[in-house]
Amino acid sequence: MKKRSNVFADTVTSFSIAGLTITLLIPLAPFLGLIDVPNARSIHERAVPRGAGIGIFLALLLTCSLFNFSLLKHYPLTFSAITLVFIIGLLDDLAGMHPKTKFAVIFVATTLAFFEGIGIHSLGTYFGIEANLGWMALPFTLFALSGFTNALNLIDGLDGLAGSISLVILSALLAVGYRHHDAFIVHIAAISIAAVVAFLLFNWNPARIFMGDSGSLTLGFIISVLSVKALDYLHPSVIFFLAAVPVIDTLVVMVRRKRRGGSMFAPDKTHLHHILLNFFDGNVKRTVLTLAVIQLIYSLTALMMMENIEETFVVLLFGANVVLVYIVTSTMLSNQERLQSLHNEINMLRRKKYR
Repeated sequence: MKKRSNVFADTVTSFSIAGLTITLLIPLAPFLGLIDVPNARSIHERAVPRGAGIGIFLALLLTCSLFNFSLLKHYPLTFSAITLVFIIGLLDDLAGMHPKTKFAVIFVATTLAFFEGIGIHSLGTYFGIEANLGWMALPFTLFALSGFTNALNLIDGLDGLAGSISLVILSALLAVGYRHHDAFIVHIAAISIAAVVAFLLFNWNPARIFMGDSGSLTLGFIISVLSVKALDYLHPSVIFFLAAVPVIDTLVVMVRRKRRGGSMFAPDKTHLHHILLNFFDGNVKRTVLTLAVIQLIYSLTALMMMENIEETFVVLLFGANVVLVYIVTSTMLSNQERLQSLHNEINMLRRKKYR
């Protein structure tokens, strides 16, 4: 296995490949059909190139081929799994794919990684009893990895948001890998960080390109794989804090949709970034920075809880955070909806007055 001394070469190469690929992709995107046209749920108001995940994926693949070929040889199924997720994401960017098809491919990819040792076999110890999964290890790994991969995809709704959140989580994972001398985590995290930094140069508001599903699904899956690998050194409950913002956002949104009588999977504008964007009067940069700082606080908390923690307490603490976020954001959303309704009524009265 490669040593950490090559991390500098990893980052420089990855940054260069991602930056060059995305630079070339922006003018070519219209001819390739990689254009994001605004719809009812979009924040942006103009057509924007997408598919920057191509640059992120190529940065990972080529950098590993050049400097970390031993990783490719040691984890062929895992890299094949990442490639599968990238391909289905790219196909979705090009032509649109049914959600069931995307989940099916992610399940296949997760299964490949599982049989190479990337799996969740225990949920930790609670009240002195270890929650070993046994034969449920594969089904639970499928649920966890597909869930988080989709969670990162769901927060990809503002310029720079998914990239910024990924950057924070990957940095925390890099710290875990570095501390425990895990070459796989260190190199994959470092390569991904450099690629994301290059992407953010083009995606910061106002964005010149979006990462698309080829980026959000690929990054989500990479983070999921690294998080599961980090379970060799972390208590399972700590992972909740390490990647808290996408996880909490998904849980809160699904509960809110269910309580409102709708489908938990129906798209809407009740995600954390939608609510904060309204709170900040449409200021995208402030919204993104706020969520990135919140994720940073959670990730630092996770790093401080790496050892000598009571897992029952961590789970209860995370659950309390989910409840708190649900209450606060639901109150904010309710107030925003009432203000919007009042605004609409005033506009209607004005139109009647001047008829």
